[in-house]
This record gives sequence, C-alpha cells and structure tokens, in this order.
Amino acid sequence: MESASQRRVVDGADFYRAVAQQFVELAADAMRKHGRFRVALAGGSTPKPLYELLATREFVACVDWAHTEVFFSDERCVPPDDARSNFRMAADALLKHVPLPAEQLHRMRGEDDPALAALSYRQELAAAFRTVTVPRFDLILLGLGENGHTASLFPGTAALREFLRSVVPQYLEAQQEWRLTFTRPMLNAAHQVWVLACGAAKAGIAQRVLEGRFEPEVLPAQYLAPAAGQLIWWLDAAAAARLAAVKTE
Repeated sequence: MESASQRRVVDGADFYRAVAQQFVELAADAMRKHGRFRVALAGGSTPKPLYELLATREFVACVDWAHTEVFFSDERCVPPDDARSNFRMAADALLKHVPLPAEQLHRMRGEDDPALAALSYRQELAAAFRTVTVPRFDLILLGLGENGHTASLFPGTAALREFLRSVVPQYLEAQQEWRLTFTRPMLNAAHQVWVLACGAAKAGIAQRVLEGRFEPEVLPAQYLAPAAGQLIWWLDAAAAARLAAVKTE
C-alpha cells in the first residue's frame, strides 16, 4: 500500500505529461470501481498547461468524459467570463474541447452573493453525490501559493476553522475580493489530493510547507492530510530544489 503522502518530482517538459498520464489512469480506475470519475479542478496559472494537454487529441480519447463530473475547488466572486475566473480559465483551456455533458459541469456561481453561492454549491454537491455528509471526490487538484495558501484557504482566515460546511465564502482583505472555497473537511475527504507546484518561485514555500515547522494557520497547505486517501505533491525540479533528498523521476 502506498504511503498517505508522496512527493513526485518530474523534471522539465515531462512534468505535465506525467501528471496527465496519471490523471488518465486515475479516471479509468474510478470508472472501474464505481462507474464515474468526479474531479474538482484548481485555478491559477500552474494547472493551465495540464488542462491544455488533456484537451489535445492524444488525451481526450483516454478519458470517459460521458461519465465524468467536473467541479471546482475554489473560485473568485466574479462573473464566469471575467479574466480572473477559474471557471473561464479551465473552460478555455480544457472544458470547451472535451465531450463533457453540460449537466456534468458544476461551476461555482461567482457572480452571485457569496453566501448564497456557497450555499447553492453545497446543495449542488449534495445532489450530485447523493449524500448529506461531506462528499468524497476521486481527485481534487490544488495549487500552492507563495504565501502557503491552497484553494482559497489563506493564512489566518476564518475558512481555516470551518469544520462543518464543505464550501464557504471568504473575504480576502489584501486582494479586496470575495472567494468561494472548499474547506479542510472537504479537501481531506478526497480519495486523492494533488498539489501542483512549478518553478523556482515555489521552491522556498515548498520547502517550508513540506519540511519546515508545522504552523498551518500560517501555511494552510500543511492542513492537507486526507484521512482515508492519498496526498501527492507534484513538483518540477525547480520547485523541489530546496527539499532534502529528493529523487527526480
């Protein structure tokens, strides 16, 4: 049995191909086990090349999109056509290019009142998963911010201390904006959680989160610990440069 937490360091141009191939394998495994693949996508610049690769002819046919359901782990409270929208980025890079049934795409309604949008998404999750408990995704994709945040769980915010609700609104004073985000219980219920980190700018924060002092209120990504699943840190060589004894695949 694999350990609950892994680091996979893949160098250069092979990074996104390795992640895409594993995405395809995980989707196929989910189909075999329960006939559906449920994935929550991340926003930000790091996953965009992954989405673009999955949208190519080589990979599109490798995923059973007819039985895939796509959600989002967080969203800015902006309209879906706004340049800052996680949904817009994912749609342009991937979702417009794959045969995903419209009813199986579940976006967060960032244009609505934040509290109502969070409530609506919790209800949508409950209906899609047919459960009143915290849903268990096959895969949740995340990034790593240079301040240690992941999803929209930022240092010192109230969302970090939410234990009952799966999705909450969070106002970020520094950005002067509202966001919607999965909470710790939601993230840690997943079968697999993948954190993608690329580039030298992420080396310092990757080292602090993975090998530094445990201070999750300051470094929220340290809260990631799937109770009955697996956490995989996907890093390129530049992001892993300060980690001790890493092996590049």
